[in-house]
Amino acid sequence: MTTNRPLPLSKWKIETSDNKETEAFLGKEFGIHPIISQILVNRGIRDTDAARRYLYPSLNDLHNPFLLKDIKKGLSRLLKAIQDNEKIIIYGDYDADGITSVVILYKFIKEVTPHIDYYIPDRIQEGYGLKIPAIERFKKDNVKLIITVDCGISDIEEITYAQSLGIDTIVLDHHEISGPLPPAVASINPNRDDCAFPFKGLAGVGIAFNFIIALRGTLNKEGFWKNNNYPNLKEYLDIVTLGTIGDIAPLTDENRIFTKIGLELISEGQRPGIKALKEVCGVDNQTIDSFKASFSLIPRINAAGRIASPSEAVKLLLTDDLSEARILAEKLDSYNRHRQLMEKKILNDILEIISNNTSVEKMNSLVFASDKWHPGIIGIVASRLVELFNRPAFIISLNNGVGKGSGRSVSGFNIYKGIQQCSHLLLSFGGHYHAAGISIKEENIDEFTGLLDQIAGDDSQVSEIASQMSIDSECSLEDINPELMSQIEMLAPFGSNNPEPLLCVRNVKAISTIVVGNNHLKIWINGNGSSRDAIWFNMGRYQTVLNGSNFDVVFTPQINKWNGSPDIQLKIKDANIVS
Repeated sequence: MTTNRPLPLSKWKIETSDNKETEAFLGKEFGIHPIISQILVNRGIRDTDAARRYLYPSLNDLHNPFLLKDIKKGLSRLLKAIQDNEKIIIYGDYDADGITSVVILYKFIKEVTPHIDYYIPDRIQEGYGLKIPAIERFKKDNVKLIITVDCGISDIEEITYAQSLGIDTIVLDHHEISGPLPPAVASINPNRDDCAFPFKGLAGVGIAFNFIIALRGTLNKEGFWKNNNYPNLKEYLDIVTLGTIGDIAPLTDENRIFTKIGLELISEGQRPGIKALKEVCGVDNQTIDSFKASFSLIPRINAAGRIASPSEAVKLLLTDDLSEARILAEKLDSYNRHRQLMEKKILNDILEIISNNTSVEKMNSLVFASDKWHPGIIGIVASRLVELFNRPAFIISLNNGVGKGSGRSVSGFNIYKGIQQCSHLLLSFGGHYHAAGISIKEENIDEFTGLLDQIAGDDSQVSEIASQMSIDSECSLEDINPELMSQIEMLAPFGSNNPEPLLCVRNVKAISTIVVGNNHLKIWINGNGSSRDAIWFNMGRYQTVLNGSNFDVVFTPQINKWNGSPDIQLKIKDANIVS
């Protein structure tokens, strides 16, 4: 964990396959570079159909939503509510996934019935999931149907109570299931053992979108729209994309289709709320990729739910008025600036703890707790620790002897299953593969820390991931040309389960080095007559070591558009001096 390790910073593992025939076949079939063919095979794409779906994502490749268990029951109950003019509440979570889920469901159902409203609980005052006081308010308002999105699958007591008051519930959730299903009319979750839907990695918004597809089809069959003049659901994919990327859902299968198309829509910026959001982020008129969405747009949507009211983010994405959108976007931007200051303070607190405790270096997972940390910020700090130290992390906010914890994980370790083994120490828990939340008594935190560390240590993938860098292919500098860059773009969008390609070039020379910006190392590299510009973020301390040296380098090639003139640049991930 120390920041002054000698080079290389990690063990390098060059991914190799004994499927050279498959690589050659895919290269010929799709006219792609051998490096691209190797990357496809490395990611388990080994036949023509899988490669076509990956390289050319299409809405035609979406699965049949009716494969989702209970979806017919859910649709039937919703249609009855629509026909009988019953009041319906959409109940969502306060993060980007929950907010976008609420937006698309509300937007679509509002076109079908006026008797629809939404509710998102306050993160601090109410917490995650369906709550009995809210259900009692719904009863007073004569609500007959609750649709939970991105929550509900573990709310057995609350859904039972709603049922006793004559309120039915439809659950649309993607979180792991640890016990019996709630007594809902329909529990729609691809993680059910009896669910035939082939893709289990949908975010909550992906499940909501599949539900809308099925609802539109059912209404259309019943002649709800004249001349097939039904809503174009493709137009919803900008919002679906924000929720999917925001929830760190795997960018494979259906999620890849959603985000590939959705990012194009976000780049166009036709939706007033997204246009206004891009303006305050300073990315208006820019092409938005998954990283700009992750680090510019989504944090501002999340900020509303972290330290203010998530309903303001819902209003932003629903409004058709650009002036209103700009006012709301400015609010979200101010919340985000406040969030950044709090996040920086918490992260600095933790980094100081780490610097003063050398035993932390040897831990397989990280757990930190304090009564000074805002519970709305701890999840994003956990993400920062995962980025910095490449191991699972939990941050716990304490209040009156009880901690609310938020965890994030590395690829290869299911953090939900990890905390499931610690359940005897927890008051409550929930989540999925990459992210989880817990409630814990303060006196149990030390034991939880030790047990989680042991569980992560026993998982060979975690220790391997923490010490190893998986490299897609070796190549030469002359391979890194515009043709290859255009083909790498076909592999995007990058994110969870579909990382940016990592390439390796051997024995190149650092012709010149300079430290720029906030301690970034800029290097001009030469090898076998070819030269490339390179940048190693936050690694200015290695300037003296690398200047004039021959070294092996691991990098992701990218197009640098700084000052408006696009050029190929190597984004360095690691280096090793060679004699």
